[in-house]
This record gives sequence, structure tokens and C-alpha cells, in this order.
Amino acid sequence: MLHIRDEGTGRPLVLIHGWSCPGRFFEGQIEALKTDARCIVPDLPGHGKTAGRLPLTIEAAADAVHAALAERELTEVILCGWSMGALVSYAMIERHGADRISQFVAIDMTPKVLNDPDWQNGTLNGLNAELNDHFLNAIVADWAKLPARIARRLFAEGLPVPECVAELARKEIAAADPVLLKPMWSSLTAQDFRPLLKAFPVPFHLVAGLRSQLYGPGVHRWHADNVPDFHFHGFEASGHAPHMEEPDKFDSLLRNLVKG
Repeated sequence: MLHIRDEGTGRPLVLIHGWSCPGRFFEGQIEALKTDARCIVPDLPGHGKTAGRLPLTIEAAADAVHAALAERELTEVILCGWSMGALVSYAMIERHGADRISQFVAIDMTPKVLNDPDWQNGTLNGLNAELNDHFLNAIVADWAKLPARIARRLFAEGLPVPECVAELARKEIAAADPVLLKPMWSSLTAQDFRPLLKAFPVPFHLVAGLRSQLYGPGVHRWHADNVPDFHFHGFEASGHAPHMEEPDKFDSLLRNLVKG
């Protein structure tokens, strides 16, 4: 089973983290919102206290999150997925429907991570299938070098990040097990949720760091052109982690959604 932090009272707010960045990356949201919402924050397979207890795929993560919602009999959920967490959310809706979900928030994410000749809205560094094979081979072998690089790319280049936030990112990513992260990366880069998003069943909010080092304006335009009931929220002083870089603005958005 998933390790889940379940704190607060009120309407359920489910916060699903990104690759190599376990549930602790939503610490600020739990503290800010637990008087307004019941904050449900899992550690996905391969991450945090869940570690290797479940199969290391996006699909297994989606099934486990859905089981946790069903076990708690949660409805009218505000579902928020950051990066890989958005893909897990899409897989859950694709596999189990959206009856329990009332609104969805994606944090700085594309429906398809890998670029190809017909899709240039994956990662800004041009990651494609060939380059991804090289990265997959490096995850375990070169792990000692990777956490600092991953942590730097979370945040807007050239803007100050509070040291406590930067230190959390460095420490948590460095503590991860690359043997568990590798299959999760393989699974997330195999996903393509464009068809689902074109018929997305609930209101969709995209929170985008306008200085993201991972995803650019093409991703925002694609959502605006393709996703029904779409709402865009640009964060001018953020990179890939607006919930950590501009937490007051982000928390206000979630609080408004929770209060309906």
C-alpha cells in the first residue's frame, strides 16, 4: 500500500508529487491549507516511505491512489498533480473514471514528455527516445551527480530560492533510490495522455511556471487549444515548482478551489 499523509479537515485535497520528489515537497501546502482542506499526500511507488512496496509504474501508482480514495470514500476531490503526479492523475482518471474528482490542477506538466518529429511540446531540452535511453542508463550509474542538477532545474533560473526550499530539494532527491526511480522514469516517459486531455471530464487548471526550465509556452498553447473547460494560471516568478517558489499565490488558488 501507499504511504499517505492525511491531515486536516474539510473538502479533500489530493496532492500528488513529481519524479524523485516525494510527498514532503508539499509540506508547505499541508501547513497552509490543513485548516481549510483534508490534505491527502501520498508517496508514490519508488518514492519516500512507499519505496519498493508496489510495482514501479505510472499505472500501478494510479491504481494505488484510486484505491486510497475509495478506501476513504472521498468525493468532490480537488486533485492536484505536479509533473509526474499529473501523469499519475491522468492514468487514474483513464483507468477508473472521474466520479470522485470535481476539479483538477496540473502543475507545470505536458501530456507527453518525449519529443518526436510530430510533437515538440515535451521537455525544453529536446529529450527524445534516443536521448532518453542514454538518461535511463545513467540514472543508476551516475546518481551521485544527478540530485544537485535535478534540484537546480526545479526552480526558475536566475531568481533567488529560499535556502530552506533549495536544501529540502537537494536532500530529498539525494536520499532517493535510483534503482527504484529508473523504472518510474521509464514508465512516465512512455505515457501519452493527449487523447484523454482532449476529452477531459472535469475542469482543468494548468499552473505554469513562466520561467520553467522544463516546459515552455507551446505546452500552454496546446492545452488552451485542446482541453475543454481549461483555465490557465501563469506564475511569473516560478520555474517547474510554483507551489514552492510562489507558495502564497499557489495556496490561494487551491484554497479558492476547495471553498468552491
